[in-house]
Amino acid sequence: MTKQQFTHLHVHTHYSLLDGMCKVPELLDKAKEYGMTACAITDHGVMYGAIEFYKEAKARGIKPLIGCEMYVAPRRLTDKTGKADARPNHLILIAKNKKGYENLMYLSTIAHLEGYYYKPRIDKDILAEHSEGLIASSACFKGEITQKIKEGDEKGAEEALKYFKDLFGEDFYIELQYLPGIPDQRETNEKLKIFAKKHKVPMVVTNDVHYINKEDADAQDALLCIQTGKMVTDEDRMKMDCDLSFISPEEM
Repeated sequence: MTKQQFTHLHVHTHYSLLDGMCKVPELLDKAKEYGMTACAITDHGVMYGAIEFYKEAKARGIKPLIGCEMYVAPRRLTDKTGKADARPNHLILIAKNKKGYENLMYLSTIAHLEGYYYKPRIDKDILAEHSEGLIASSACFKGEITQKIKEGDEKGAEEALKYFKDLFGEDFYIELQYLPGIPDQRETNEKLKIFAKKHKVPMVVTNDVHYINKEDADAQDALLCIQTGKMVTDEDRMKMDCDLSFISPEEM
């Protein structure tokens, strides 16, 4: 029986500190078990795991897709005032060639050395200067397009979509995720589909992978509590009531 083909393009390893739980060798063992021919690494704002991921993937005959879930400052990366600048939008970037890998490293470096404000951030100006060789997708519910849809600003969402399409051309994708624990996610997806078809932007389906197996959810929840300074028993805290595991191709 032929295995269903699918590639995970949104994956957080334990290099997404106090957030992701996937250890690279075990993650790629699971990808091999599923018959995957490729897999991405897209840690939050960093590329710490790129070399290990590359070597481990090559050893298993899996094509490594080196990427990063970038934090994009709402204004300039040098603006560091108050809550507005502390809430950057997310954007998935994946290198498609050597130039793209070099640009990804440059963006990550600038994000830490010049844009750091709670998180390592880039901005749209620096992104435009270093977009060559990169594939982009609209990311999770914290991506700019999705955020504006959820805020009721559909005009702003459409403008953001057109910006990224103009910048990346055929290498920009609308990302669809099904996360039942996120309010209005299904309705948001439907609007994303409408925008994608209207502007002829291709779509990809991802899971926001943070751990390998479904039974790891409680451990990841505890890790999130450490990050946010909360207790597992606290009711008023950040909590992901979704399956963020390395879901099988058949289930995806």
